[in-house]
Amino acid sequence: MSNLSGDLELLGTIVRLQVQTSSLKCGNRPRSWYNPEFIRPVPTLRLDDGGVTGLDGEDVADVHHRDHPQSKWRGENGVSVGFTGHYARMRNRFGPHLADGIAGENILVDADREFAEEEVTGGIVIVGTLGPIALEAVQHAPPCVEFSKFCAGYAFDQRADTVIADSLQYLNLGMRGFYATLAESSPSPVTIALGDTVYRRMR
Repeated sequence: MSNLSGDLELLGTIVRLQVQTSSLKCGNRPRSWYNPEFIRPVPTLRLDDGGVTGLDGEDVADVHHRDHPQSKWRGENGVSVGFTGHYARMRNRFGPHLADGIAGENILVDADREFAEEEVTGGIVIVGTLGPIALEAVQHAPPCVEFSKFCAGYAFDQRADTVIADSLQYLNLGMRGFYATLAESSPSPVTIALGDTVYRRMR
């Protein structure tokens, strides 16, 4: 911790790491759906300026990595972070099918509360055995219609309606998770492991 500057607040520890091997949105609207079967848990992530790669005896590229053949990388979405407290809230609203990690974030942090976007935009710091890793440009990950239909239990061919509009609003502004990028001040690539501790920079 001696290498870290600024005030930090502990958020929790990493309890799940995962990658999306392919897009989780299938079909064409309005007959489109969310398919979580392409989420693959991994014990370790490698993070560089192009996004994340899972390490599980082999390299497993995330579909949001810049170098993935079907890349969905846009620059700001190279790594995503979620919190168990958000999943508890989502299960209260939608039901038990909202298992931890099913939204597809790369890093799931065990924290029993929810975080508003303004609480994490100062940056996130992950600390493991190899030292601190700084994430910056933290912003909410906007929910899609397909995930909102999945949450609400809609069939793949059921059109979005006011229920889905309300669900989109509920899942927005961080409830579904946050995007971030590796800070220029951090070495690249870096490795993130289960059990690493996660902090937020206090503004």
